[in-house]
Amino acid sequence: MHIHILGICGTFMGGIALLARAAGHQVTGCDANVYPPMSTQLGEQGIDLVAGYGAGQLTLNPDLFVVGNSISRGNQLLEAILDRNLPYVSGPQWLAENILGGRWVLGVAGTHGKTTTTSMLAWILEEAGLNPSFLVGGVPQGFGVSARLTDSPFFVIEADEYDTAFCDKRSKFVHYRPRTAILNNLEFDHADIFADLAAIETQFHHLVRTLPGNGLIIANAGEASLTRVLARGSWTPVEWFNGAEGWHAGESDDSGGFEVTLSGKVQGQVECFDLPGAHNRANAIAALAAARHAGVPVAVGLKALASFGGIKRRLEVRGTVRGVTVIDDFAHHPTAIRVTLEGLRQRVGRARILAVLEPRSNTMKLGAMKAQLPESLAEADSTYCYADNLGWDAKIVLAPLGDRARVFDDLDQLVEAVASAANAGDQVLIMSNGGFGGVHDKLLVALAG
Repeated sequence: MHIHILGICGTFMGGIALLARAAGHQVTGCDANVYPPMSTQLGEQGIDLVAGYGAGQLTLNPDLFVVGNSISRGNQLLEAILDRNLPYVSGPQWLAENILGGRWVLGVAGTHGKTTTTSMLAWILEEAGLNPSFLVGGVPQGFGVSARLTDSPFFVIEADEYDTAFCDKRSKFVHYRPRTAILNNLEFDHADIFADLAAIETQFHHLVRTLPGNGLIIANAGEASLTRVLARGSWTPVEWFNGAEGWHAGESDDSGGFEVTLSGKVQGQVECFDLPGAHNRANAIAALAAARHAGVPVAVGLKALASFGGIKRRLEVRGTVRGVTVIDDFAHHPTAIRVTLEGLRQRVGRARILAVLEPRSNTMKLGAMKAQLPESLAEADSTYCYADNLGWDAKIVLAPLGDRARVFDDLDQLVEAVASAANAGDQVLIMSNGGFGGVHDKLLVALAG
């Protein structure tokens, strides 16, 4: 079957492309914005990309169009598909109907940490010899791809609460029907589609309603929102983590390692751990608990965590020039920005951190979380904010930071300012959920010059 994917360079739809190709389908796709790592992955797999959404793509004559959730009514290609009554389906529905059926699905849901926790879980299963299939919203360093299809019964998936497609406004994760589900955390996000936190809690409740009685929920005890979700009805056993009972991660030692306990009983030690911050230790024990449900002994999981190499665009060092280290991270929600900065501070000690931020997500552009930004940036010594096309005044919002924050609407001027201010030993942390105009390479070139 020939499948043509609209919005193929998104992390999820790019993963669908890789899975469809591995399943033996001919795959092509189109997108308006193409940037690594997804464009690189697709090119390496020989998947042809078309720039833009012109109606002329109908001449490719695919058997099926798979429509990403970034595609809205008014899109030229989508309108042509609808006018001609051509077959189409959403990405999550295609995945559920063609790949996930009959498999043991392990889904990772939550506002933050989904990509990291999904990657850890897939890595633990891999190290245990279970050869899992997976679909992750990033590129785990140990695998080098965001999606993989194997003959294993286990499929690990990042279970996103964002809506499915223009034609299906349920959250993506209701399609996946996991047997093992991690509920990592739950805060207000996606202000473009959810009115408030209660609306997102309802979607999580819908996910919980699909879980079988012989499944398992691994839930964050530190999140009152998740307690409310489960109080609305749950038919599946629950194991808690990050609370007074259940799974618990101790404080990290000099190597980053930490002790793991379950109901107060020591399960073992992660001898070393490369990801800084309490939030990543919490992600790790959630993955450990999910892997145990799939049959992986805790000792095997602990050993696997010690060899986990992280994910691209999660505190990924892009280069060091003149002693200045440039780091890339996907953080864009204030909570993610805060814990990312806290983790980096733990790693680098008293070294200066220069935060470079692009508030690019729909939630941030709408200003729903703007009041939380100054506090979330507290660990940064200086902040450089790119405020192009925002619906609110970043200078006013960041005013509580005083002269520690500067705002730019010209990317080249921002790069010049950061390069001029950076000194040997500084850590430049770039945070955006998009390509950020290639700022990482631009800054490395400017530092070299």
